[in-house]
Amino acid sequence: MHFKTEHDDYSHEAGIEPPAALRPIVTQNLNQDLLSEAKDATAFEHQMTAREAFKIYPKAVMWSVLLSLAIVMEGYDTLLLAFVKKFGTLQPDGSYSVPAPWQAGLSNGAQVGAIIGLFFAGYASERFGYRKTMLTGLITITAFIFIQFFAPNVQVLQVAYVLCGLPWGVFQTVTTAYAAEVCPIALRAYLTTYVNLCWVFGQLIASGVLRGMLNVQSEWSYRACYAIQWFWPIPVITSVIFAPESPWWLVRRGRIDDAVEAIDRLTTKGVNLNFNAEQKVAMMVHTNDMEKKVSEGTSYVDCLKHTDLRRTEIASVVWLSQVLCAFNFTLIQFGLGGIGTMSSWVAMTFFGRRTLFLTGLGTLFTLLIIVGIISVTPSADKGGSWAIGSMLLVFTLVYDCTIGPVCYSLVAEIPATRLRSKTIVIARNVYNVGGIVREVITPYMLNPTAWNWGAKSAFFWAGMNFLLFVWTFFRLPEPKGLAYSELDILFERGVSARKFRSTPVDPFNGITSELDAPKAGTSMVENIEDGKA
Repeated sequence: MHFKTEHDDYSHEAGIEPPAALRPIVTQNLNQDLLSEAKDATAFEHQMTAREAFKIYPKAVMWSVLLSLAIVMEGYDTLLLAFVKKFGTLQPDGSYSVPAPWQAGLSNGAQVGAIIGLFFAGYASERFGYRKTMLTGLITITAFIFIQFFAPNVQVLQVAYVLCGLPWGVFQTVTTAYAAEVCPIALRAYLTTYVNLCWVFGQLIASGVLRGMLNVQSEWSYRACYAIQWFWPIPVITSVIFAPESPWWLVRRGRIDDAVEAIDRLTTKGVNLNFNAEQKVAMMVHTNDMEKKVSEGTSYVDCLKHTDLRRTEIASVVWLSQVLCAFNFTLIQFGLGGIGTMSSWVAMTFFGRRTLFLTGLGTLFTLLIIVGIISVTPSADKGGSWAIGSMLLVFTLVYDCTIGPVCYSLVAEIPATRLRSKTIVIARNVYNVGGIVREVITPYMLNPTAWNWGAKSAFFWAGMNFLLFVWTFFRLPEPKGLAYSELDILFERGVSARKFRSTPVDPFNGITSELDAPKAGTSMVENIEDGKA
């Protein structure tokens, strides 16, 4: 593919961009044939059903699923915080337990490592590509597992968890971004929320391994748990080596022919005669050029400027909701997490992300109020404890059908394509910091020697849910069924979150309704300056 402007020829294959002063808006940058191809590709994606998308993109689904398995490693290791005889102190009852400060240190140390790893991943994935960044993370975690395995004391184990947090940050960013960029609109919700399912799988496996090692008295009671982690990098590294790079990333790097080849590797030819890889790439080029007109930069600072600040806010608060809406995650049964995630796939097929998020927060608020009320009734110490337990199980199922998995879809869809990985990094780090704060205050809420709120702390979390519900109602837009270029226009025009789905948008004319049509005899650039595009 070769793109022409009215000023000169510039080859994207060679990575050459025209000077900023000569670079026209995308409708002028693409010749009419390519613009028509981009428009046809967008229309085809809108018409594509999930069933048709699975037939056309089976290899994209496969590669995304395989790369997302890296999250299983994170889910597994976060549950192995080494509460074992090797690193614990002898208790009066003859048992061994890791002191509370070290328990918090191991957990928060891993979070700190993940925060650093996330920032690295945001830079590296855009500079070197998703595949190379993932390979780096997988190789390093394979090495860091050795430190966990041979750790002679809890201090060395602390270092191991901080180091393991670094590649966890890579996995958190790259898997979500890759899933969002290799699939069509119809499959975005399924592949992005599958990342959450992988985390649940990791927790389930860790629970089973820990239970199986309870009766082992030797040092292998903990070393075997860590050794199992060496299994996961093998299939994931193999998958990453053979997987195609994200075509969106290739377009952003000006490698247009490589992007077409990547689309060919992600799809099955001949399934649908209307599908065309070059048209798909033309759509990506159109979206990328349109975003460049709004913001040339791709740095973390750019995520906090102009329209992208709103998008970063949405992604961050959505992910933070997983922390702030939770009453007591130690009571969550991980099996419900898997059931809930798969149930969310059905729900998102018929309802939007915004609808599920609002419904989830509203239901969780109600359940937490019920738990709080039960906790202050005279029967709280008797039958009330069973009622509270039942409410928390329902709470878990509702969370895992709504807030838990839907979050991953939203944080992948909301950012601009050029800032996707870095926006995900910022959002996930907001989540990580929130998690650290929750880990600090929750023991005070529940400990009889501290605040001693017990189940009454449900009132506090209910208040958090109420605030999140209000924020979601006014700030969270509905991305379901919208192409990335359409989301760009809606955000750039400042359309209200409640009107995203009802506002007609044409990304090829840059208008959001018939009333916004460009003025006769004016260019699109002039209409942008007038607030019309």
